[in-house]
Amino acid sequence: MAHSLDLADPLAHARGRFRLPDGIVYADGNSLGALPAAAPAHLAHVVESEWGQGLIRSWNDAGWIDAPAQLGARIAPLIGAHADEVIVADSVSVNLFKLLAAGLTPRRRTIVTLAGDFPTDSYIAQGLANLLGNVTLREIPLADIVTALDDQTAILLLTHVHYQSGARHDMAALTAPAHAAGALTLWDLSHSAGAIAVDLNAANADLAVGCGYKFLNGGPGAPAWLFVARRHQKRLENPLSGWMGHARPFAFEPGYTPAPGMARWLAGTMPILALAALNAGLATFDGLAPAAIEAKAAALTTHFIDRVAHIPGITLATPRDPAARGAHVALAHDHAQPLTQALIAHRVIPDFRTPNLIRFGFAPLTSRFADVETAAATLAHLIETQAWTNPAYHQSRKVT
Repeated sequence: MAHSLDLADPLAHARGRFRLPDGIVYADGNSLGALPAAAPAHLAHVVESEWGQGLIRSWNDAGWIDAPAQLGARIAPLIGAHADEVIVADSVSVNLFKLLAAGLTPRRRTIVTLAGDFPTDSYIAQGLANLLGNVTLREIPLADIVTALDDQTAILLLTHVHYQSGARHDMAALTAPAHAAGALTLWDLSHSAGAIAVDLNAANADLAVGCGYKFLNGGPGAPAWLFVARRHQKRLENPLSGWMGHARPFAFEPGYTPAPGMARWLAGTMPILALAALNAGLATFDGLAPAAIEAKAAALTTHFIDRVAHIPGITLATPRDPAARGAHVALAHDHAQPLTQALIAHRVIPDFRTPNLIRFGFAPLTSRFADVETAAATLAHLIETQAWTNPAYHQSRKVT
C-alpha cells in the first residue's frame, strides 16, 4: 500500500530537493529540517565569492542588506501574509520579547497564554513581566481562555500547533474573541509554517513569530522571522532599538528614529551565512502550494495513526481529526524515553518529550509513506520484544 501511495504522491518529487542518509527514516523534521541539496553549494558561493571576493562590497552588490526583507517575502505565502508584513530576524525568543513589549499599553498590562504551552514563550513573557514590574502573565487552561480575556488583556499569546500533542488551534475562532475584548493576538507558528496551510490575514491575526530551522529547512539555529499586520505597523515600535532598525542606519544620528514598515523590527547586524542557509531551505518550497503540503501532512499522519493504533501500551496523544493537528504525531508510552533510544538505534529517528511522549514528525517535503510504515513496524517490533529493558537504552544522554 505504501508503494502505491508514494507513486501517487504529487509532492514525491520534493524529496529530491534534499540530502538524506541512506537507510534512515527521519521522523524528526519538526525539530530540525533535513539538509537542502542546494545548501552546500549555495553556502560555498556566499563564502568564497560574495565574502571572499566581494568583501564588504557584497552588502550592496550581493544584496546582503536586503536579505531579511527578501526572505520574509518568501515566507509570506506559506503563512497567508503580504510580502511587506514579514521580516527575518533574530530568534523566536527575541522576536517574542519584541512583539510582547510592543503590544502592551498603559492600560492593558496582562498577557494571557495557554497553560502548558511551549516553555520559551511563557519564559519570555514572564521575563518581560519581571523586568517591567507591572505586567501580569496569566497561564490559563484551554477551556477557560476565552473567558479569561478582559479589558486588562493586552495580548493573547498562543502556539498554533502544540509542541507536544501536535494539537492545532482554530486561529480565527480564538482571534475573534481576543479582538472583541480589545486585545491583540500573537501566534507562534514554529510547528506550523511549512507543514500546514496558515492564513494569518484570513484569520485577522495581528502578530506572529516562527523559526527557520524546523519545517522551513534553514539549518540548525536558523534565523527566525516575525509578522506584523499592515494595520499595526505604524503604531507598534521595536523595544530593541538597534541600528539596523533605524530609519537611516548609516547616518549614525545621535537619536533613534524607527524605520518605516517591517525594517524597524531589525536590531543588530544580520547573520549573512545563516540567512544564506535559510534561503536554500525556503527554495525547497518553490512551486509547492501550502494546501498541497497540508494535504500530504494529513495523509502521512493519518496513515501512521492507523498503523500504530492497536500496538499494546501505546496511547495516541494527538487529535485524530487531521484539521485539528499539525504534521507530527505524539504517542504516549510508559517507557517512552528508552523506546525512543531503541528506535534511533534501529535507524528510525523520532524524538522524546517529557514525561512519556514519543513524537514522530513527518515533514511533508521529505517523508514517504514507506517511511511511515517502517516507523510503525519498527515501533511495534520494539514493543513486542520489550526493547526498553536493554540497559543501553537507559543511559543518560541527550535525546534528539
